[in-house]
Amino acid sequence: MTFRRNTTRCSIQLLVAIAAMANLLITNSSAVTAGMDEPTMRPPEDRPNVVIFLSDDQGLGDFSFTGNQDLQTPNIDSLAKSGAFVENFFVCPVCSPTRAEFLTGRYSARCGVFSTSTGGERLDLDEATIAETFQAAGYQTAAFGKWHNGMQPPYHPICRGFNEYYGFCSGHWGHYYSPMLDHNNQITKGEGFVIDDFTSHAIKFIEQNKDEPFFVYLPYCTPHSPMQVPDQYWDRFKDKEITQRSSNARKEVISHTRAALAMCENIDDNVGRVLKKLDELKLADNTIVMYFCDNGPNGWRYNLGLKGKKGATDEGGVRSPLFVRWPAKIQPETRFREIAGAIDLFPTLVELCGIAAKNEKPFDGESIAASLLGKQVDRLKERKIFSFWNGKLSVRTNQYRLGYQGNLFDIIADPKQQKPIDNPKVKQELVAAAKQFKDTVASELSRKPKPFTLGHPKFPLTQMPARDAVANGKIERSSRHPNCSFFRNWISPKDTIRWNVDVLEAGKYQVDLYYCLKEKDAGTVVQLEFGDHRIRKKLDEAHLAELIGSDEDRSPRTEAFVKDFKSIDMGTVELSAGTGELILSTVEMPGGESIEFRQLIFNRVDQ
Repeated sequence: MTFRRNTTRCSIQLLVAIAAMANLLITNSSAVTAGMDEPTMRPPEDRPNVVIFLSDDQGLGDFSFTGNQDLQTPNIDSLAKSGAFVENFFVCPVCSPTRAEFLTGRYSARCGVFSTSTGGERLDLDEATIAETFQAAGYQTAAFGKWHNGMQPPYHPICRGFNEYYGFCSGHWGHYYSPMLDHNNQITKGEGFVIDDFTSHAIKFIEQNKDEPFFVYLPYCTPHSPMQVPDQYWDRFKDKEITQRSSNARKEVISHTRAALAMCENIDDNVGRVLKKLDELKLADNTIVMYFCDNGPNGWRYNLGLKGKKGATDEGGVRSPLFVRWPAKIQPETRFREIAGAIDLFPTLVELCGIAAKNEKPFDGESIAASLLGKQVDRLKERKIFSFWNGKLSVRTNQYRLGYQGNLFDIIADPKQQKPIDNPKVKQELVAAAKQFKDTVASELSRKPKPFTLGHPKFPLTQMPARDAVANGKIERSSRHPNCSFFRNWISPKDTIRWNVDVLEAGKYQVDLYYCLKEKDAGTVVQLEFGDHRIRKKLDEAHLAELIGSDEDRSPRTEAFVKDFKSIDMGTVELSAGTGELILSTVEMPGGESIEFRQLIFNRVDQ
């Protein structure tokens, strides 16, 4: 038996000392290490439970608590009223980097995350996750929702510290009603609207583990498009006058705003379901509940007048609320005004829970645990937080923001970034800090494509979706957004679909093909090859499927619609360990067109 790993902890340990010294150069705070006191170790029976809500594309202005009068979010608001509100909390401009920073306590540039799809969303394998720490401390760990940090093991969430996972690993999903989902790396079908479904699974997990500490991560996928929401929520908004508009109102799409607000009210009801269950089980008092968003709003809508939206490194693109409730320890209506960020949540939670972090690399984040518990921490007043995406870098202090174009803003006096100021001393300091970040942190980010892993010895199933493949010739993606796309217009036998893969363990793999095929093209023969090994399958059975999603969309979409693709057994192929190209081709095309392709699934059959 042969097994190769792309990255192992053993090889990394030789470089940890050098990497740690380099990490200390950054001017993020007085130190890049956790910035926290040595945690007081709690006995297991005294450790609090943890529930983390992370919404997708919800802005600071999408809550009644933060001043939006066009919707009501009483359950989320209650977290701030009965706990803490971190007023100046910062995440990344887009989805996958924020998730990586929460999981590791480190800037996403260090973690290998440079894109939101086609492999660039994967979290480096030598990064330890918050789930691994809580799992090692005896917690039952689970995630329900959008993962977005890698699909194929060992990038899959059940390989990164979660005992249970239910959701989808992609960056977005094309249909929110009973779609194909992933349960512990096995394909399954969802039940009903995805946010309701994810929440139901989380509640079941909490019920099953109520007698031992649990760590539950609920990364919801709304209000990210497609703009779909059940009728009971849409009916409240479909004809509603929107009284609070975007500061860029001429670009605001009212149907999109209405749908987003309806989706936010659905999220709020689901948060309420979890809070109610904690009350029923008498767990609320000793459960830490956190809620934050992964980036700014996904459209021009009310956002407190802040500059920018999703994708921007300005305040409107990276500022999120953070609500933290822990009735046993955090006083109601606690307000934390110093800057903080997603990088702070890992060190904060381990300190609050009294467990030791299982990470070999130093945090970029600071623990804000003492502040949440009502203590003054002077070091947090002088720190800097960096927002970096697609080459754009912005630096935030408690008073100022240096924009990516070099303009300096006094955020206290001008929170909407309307007028740059002239303060040479401060600007010089932040320009120097930005340069140091680029030299010591951003420089770690490599955009060199890594192969997609196939055949992990402990996890016999591997998905190879169209998202991760490259097609040549006239084959087209169904959308410019790869995440939930499929390939179509396969009209030449010369054209192929290819993946750069790393087979981790040699063996025999049964392969399922997900396809659509027109009646006139029945008899098409497709071939799958890797190195010297190949299998062929004649597709005698056509499969036609209509695009799904338009009937449920509340506002026009830009992503691909989806289809119900047919699954067929292609046969068994022998794969040798090592890297190379996995190639799907058409060897016979009797009707002039080959299949529409969604994905391959490999199942190890000789273990």
